[in-house]
Amino acid sequence: MANMDREQPPLFDLGARPTTRGVAERVRAAGVDGLPDAVRRGDGARYQDVVCRTALNRVEGMPFGWTLNPYRGCTHGCHYCFARRYQPQLEMDSGDEFSSVVLVKVNFPDVLRTELARRTWDDELVAFGTATDPYQPIEGRYRLTRRSLEILAARATPVGLLTRGPLAVRDADVLADLTRRSRSTVTFSIPTVDEEAWERLEPGTAPPRQRLRAVRALNDAGVDTGVLMAPIVPGITSHPAKLERTVREIAAHGATCVGTMLMHLEGGTRQHFLGFLRREYPHLVEGYGRLYAGKHAEPDYGRRFRAVMSGLTARYGGQVERRRAPAKRPREAPRPEPGPAQPRFRL
Repeated sequence: MANMDREQPPLFDLGARPTTRGVAERVRAAGVDGLPDAVRRGDGARYQDVVCRTALNRVEGMPFGWTLNPYRGCTHGCHYCFARRYQPQLEMDSGDEFSSVVLVKVNFPDVLRTELARRTWDDELVAFGTATDPYQPIEGRYRLTRRSLEILAARATPVGLLTRGPLAVRDADVLADLTRRSRSTVTFSIPTVDEEAWERLEPGTAPPRQRLRAVRALNDAGVDTGVLMAPIVPGITSHPAKLERTVREIAAHGATCVGTMLMHLEGGTRQHFLGFLRREYPHLVEGYGRLYAGKHAEPDYGRRFRAVMSGLTARYGGQVERRRAPAKRPREAPRPEPGPAQPRFRL
């Protein structure tokens, strides 16, 4: 009987999960339909479990040394997302496949725990969610972000987490613990409170005011929580009145800080966004050809934008005060891929 048992296949043989490289090879050979293990869920997206060899990703030239991203692809589907340009690394396009195929690194917390336990780890500042949102809806099922934050809190590792997901409120307890143990921050990306612009530019995200309520809730729970108005999209969210309304509401919801940045375009992100512009805002296409001859908006536009934002900062800055959090070492909180930090408008 024992020999027979050894000869029988396991009752629940799930098969070996691929790595991201394995996914790229399958997609190269047969397209996304070559992912037979991908599960299509109620939101219409396909979710493929993968395993990762590393969790911490070393970066250079940023105000932080390491990044963490437990997911690849994002159902938020923001049309300007700079992470779209990385999708071709997986042999997928930067358009619909960025928001409809999500890779889930199911062993991510375990790998992170091993990496943080190494003697060489020096508790450096870690940016969480620089490529895809750690609180996109599927996190409610997998809880990879929460489990990773618990591991980081145990080591008192300083974290800067960037998200558009109000689901972060679920983890107020562990985020507050992380804030107490280290100089950690949560930053919500809220480029605008203009409803029409939000619905077109960020089709899979929670409404801006729901995110603002999450800012208030986390700060009330003792989590140092601010807002990044980024990216500001010229001609769509850049009107001074829209900017002022957004800054005013951010201040009213108790954000500890507010930053802003103009949109930049390159690679697959540029290709996708200009296609979106032709469909949704055709009257802006010609002006964008002049404004975005390169990756960043032309310098004079950037200077005018900064002037407008400086005025708003002076007007509402007294209502946005950074809360002090205990820190092991002073470090600048992370921001995503900053180009020339810019604040105006009219093409």
